[in-house]
Amino acid sequence: MTPRVRFAPSPTGRIHIGNIRTAALNWLFARKHGGSFLLRLDDTDTVRSTDEFANAIRDDLRWLGLAWDEEARQQDRTALYDEAAEALKASGALYPCFETEEELDRRRKRQLAMHKPPIYDRAALKLSDDEIRTRIAGGEKPHWRFRLPNTSEERGLTPQPTLVSWNDLIRGDQTVDLGSLSDPVLIRADGSYLYTFTSVVDDVEFGITHIVRGEDHVTNTGVQIAIFEAMGATPPAFGHHSLLVGADGQALSKRLGALSVQSFRDEGLEPMAVLCHAALVGTSDAIEPFKARDELAAKLDFSKISTAPGRFDIADLKTLNSKLLHMLDYKDVADRLPALGVAGGEGFWNAVRGNLEVFSDARQWWDVVSGTIEPAIEDSKMTLAAASVLPPEPWSEATWSEWTAAVKDKTGAKGKALFHPLRLALTSREAGPELKFLLPLMGRDRVLARLEGKTA
Repeated sequence: MTPRVRFAPSPTGRIHIGNIRTAALNWLFARKHGGSFLLRLDDTDTVRSTDEFANAIRDDLRWLGLAWDEEARQQDRTALYDEAAEALKASGALYPCFETEEELDRRRKRQLAMHKPPIYDRAALKLSDDEIRTRIAGGEKPHWRFRLPNTSEERGLTPQPTLVSWNDLIRGDQTVDLGSLSDPVLIRADGSYLYTFTSVVDDVEFGITHIVRGEDHVTNTGVQIAIFEAMGATPPAFGHHSLLVGADGQALSKRLGALSVQSFRDEGLEPMAVLCHAALVGTSDAIEPFKARDELAAKLDFSKISTAPGRFDIADLKTLNSKLLHMLDYKDVADRLPALGVAGGEGFWNAVRGNLEVFSDARQWWDVVSGTIEPAIEDSKMTLAAASVLPPEPWSEATWSEWTAAVKDKTGAKGKALFHPLRLALTSREAGPELKFLLPLMGRDRVLARLEGKTA
């Protein structure tokens, strides 16, 4: 079966690392198996959903390289939901209820006081058609509940244990007892639809074959399978990945704003680093960088995803980002360097890439080799002696070792006493790329001036 999957964020905020993980797993699964990836904006919450957030989600997915084959917005699909709702009403699967939230809250408290599960008592099912018509004619607006298939003729309206099972792509055999749940509200009193319903209608309409989402939807999946079947549709395959926790083991929920795609972009992280981390965290595979999305897709295996929470640490992501930069060839970045004002070519990139934490760091090293800096003179006697034996150009990578050998002969300095003063004078930094690569890029005039303590 060629997979059709979807990523269905609500445009009520920026997408964060948890969303990225879901999007990545779906996109990579489709990519690996030659399937299609749908972006569905679940924007039935018209109060909180905005075009600004919808556009931000699109921008973030494009930045990550997660192109979608189709797009849909639930706000545009109300007629389809109306049609599906009418069919469920006609079959008796949807029934009208008139209780206020205050009434329902009082009932739940009474049930808890009597040590009973606080599930809806289905009182509305006892209303006659005439009573329903009278109440609606009197101006009452019902909300509509889906009648879970958890009763028998013998038990009447009383729920009984009713197990819904499926073989989860990630978690293996899963079971939800519909007898322990309230009939879910699918349509609010104001006529608006809830996600539990619209999601199923859309998944049927778009022919979604696999639904991969967080484990917080497991119980919801049991209910939605019942809705699929009530609509006469075959449920898709389901996979529920574990949720992420922070480095301290605590839930990330209160920190998601700081872990948005936008925050990663603002920090200068590479989209492939973010994508690799999102796809590999919480799996048995090592979290390692890949240059190409197809290479990452080939690694995807749902059986490798742990059911234990994935541990997300921003420090790990930054380390992964560095590793990715270190493995990029010049051809991978040639079109990006000019935007930084860097014109050093392949030699410069190969010299500095191993010292980059974020791509923009390349500009700092370009300033070191071609700009003006104030040298840090640790031992003026030694650096002046080094200046006196500085060889003529042209220079090559071999120049550094030849020159430092001459400095050693002249001064007797060796080891740190030889190399540290030279690095400080030439770069004004304690550490950095190998100077045998930087020296030819600096040029003799600049090197000589810095050895003499001049700003150059």
